[in-house]
Amino acid sequence: MQNIFSLLTDSIQKAILSLYSANADIHSIVIQRTRPEFKGDFTVVVFPFLKYSSKTPEQTAEELGAYLYKELPEVKGYSVVKGFLNISTSNEYWIQYLREITHAGLPQVHEGSQSRVMVEYSCPNTNKPLHLGHIRNNLVGYSISRILQETGRKVIQVNLINDRGIHICKSMLAWQKWGNGATPESAGRKGDHFVGDYYVLFDKKYKEELKQLKNGGASDEEAEQKSLLMKEARQLLIKWETGDKATLALWERMNSWVYEGFEVTHKRLGIQFDKVYYESQTYLLGKEVVKEGLKKGIFFKKSDGSVWIDLTAEGLDEKLVLRSDSTSVYITQDLGTAIQRADEYRFDKLIYVVGNEQEYHFKVLFLILKKLGYDWATGCHHLSYGMVELPEGKMKSREGTVVDADDLMDEMEQTAAEITKELGKIENFDSEKAKELYRTLGMGALKYFILKVDPKKKMLFNPRESVDFEGNTGPFIQYTHARICSLLNKAEAMGFKPAVADKIVLSEKEKELIIRLFEYITVIQDAAKTYNPSLLANYVYELAKEYNQFYHDSPVLREENSAIRGFRLALSIQTAAMIRRALGLLGIIAPEKM
Repeated sequence: MQNIFSLLTDSIQKAILSLYSANADIHSIVIQRTRPEFKGDFTVVVFPFLKYSSKTPEQTAEELGAYLYKELPEVKGYSVVKGFLNISTSNEYWIQYLREITHAGLPQVHEGSQSRVMVEYSCPNTNKPLHLGHIRNNLVGYSISRILQETGRKVIQVNLINDRGIHICKSMLAWQKWGNGATPESAGRKGDHFVGDYYVLFDKKYKEELKQLKNGGASDEEAEQKSLLMKEARQLLIKWETGDKATLALWERMNSWVYEGFEVTHKRLGIQFDKVYYESQTYLLGKEVVKEGLKKGIFFKKSDGSVWIDLTAEGLDEKLVLRSDSTSVYITQDLGTAIQRADEYRFDKLIYVVGNEQEYHFKVLFLILKKLGYDWATGCHHLSYGMVELPEGKMKSREGTVVDADDLMDEMEQTAAEITKELGKIENFDSEKAKELYRTLGMGALKYFILKVDPKKKMLFNPRESVDFEGNTGPFIQYTHARICSLLNKAEAMGFKPAVADKIVLSEKEKELIIRLFEYITVIQDAAKTYNPSLLANYVYELAKEYNQFYHDSPVLREENSAIRGFRLALSIQTAAMIRRALGLLGIIAPEKM
């Protein structure tokens, strides 16, 4: 069975040749879904064809519509709205499409691309626990990895742990000074939370010191230069980089606490990585890259010994790549890590899932890699996403005002429990199954609420709003899936069988629902091309909404006509399967019972 888009594209090319004696470029043929306020299923944009017809858009659309109606059995009508040709397709085509996927299963999305794509995401620092911003990062990274896999690409999911640097030394120094030998066990704290507490404590003590210095007459800049705390933190970093045993032992101990905490949070989010990189193991390679670049004249050294690159000719600034004390900066280790990965995996594409605050950093990184002569640098891409804010405003990790990821997941499960109980949706559930449902709904609500927003956009997160069982939410889609599963179980118990008969009078709602199923291929291709999981998230919401409208208008089990009943059961089965499939790519469980 030929795809309707292919049928229309082929026929439009034939029409242009027949009507205007011209060969239409296939890329000039744009076919999209007809807007709801107009009659029709698909709309052809006519404007690119005016150069062939030398006629008005309306005349050209009318002639194309007449040709398609005459030559293509699948076209059952058309209308012209300004420069757009709206086409109505035959019910028979969609009945046959449902019959095909009922027998063969949902279509597979393969673009012929077996390319290797590496996706880097999460990338936490070992001086604090994961927070709401990390959750968006992890969910976007995981989902886009699954979407790319769905299109046939080989995907390598990697994490880069920022396990060294001045920020890590701040936590270490605070624990040395004020920890009194405490451990996560003795404090009753999860390891990453425990270490994060000392990062916040350092910032508090540092601000107190600056205030005292400024009260003594120092300017802001002078106070920062005179800070003994910051001086000690820098000295600790130098000790680490020179291999001081005591410093390394403390670093390893505190990092081990954090890794245990990260593992718990990642598991709860459903996240796994094919490989984890550590900056402590790649920054030295970055330093070697800088040395080589100095020899080649790509970098230059200033009088204080610091190493820079001049990118002013490319519209950027001079960029520091090595400090005067020979300690590395973020871009140093990013250079080393990228080169190591390219050697190990020979990827075609390397996608960095990092917040939009780092857009300039990645422009510089990719440009430096190209200047160093790495051809694969053209395949590097920054998947930039907007920050997550709360009704209270922006989060600040130094001040301890972030929304902790673990606390948020606890809150989501608790909120899901409260709302589910209020709505009475846990009848016949024992306590363990009820808890499992709360986890499923809470995580589904969290993941969907974040993923339904275009990653490029800043978003406002409202926990209670996300758990609503009505509207564009995860629980609404999950509930729709459970409703279909309940219907199908009852049908099986009653001995009703799904079947797609030849002669069925298709209602508008049934036809629209089948077309929604068909749209999945285009949606997943667009989501993979634009690295945008929100396209898939909003697609599955529209599918669930369409099914609910169909379910309201069209009886299934109460339908007396066995052919119509069997058809509606087949349509319900495919809709449930598509909801499961789409939610799975978003990392969301589709419950069978609610």
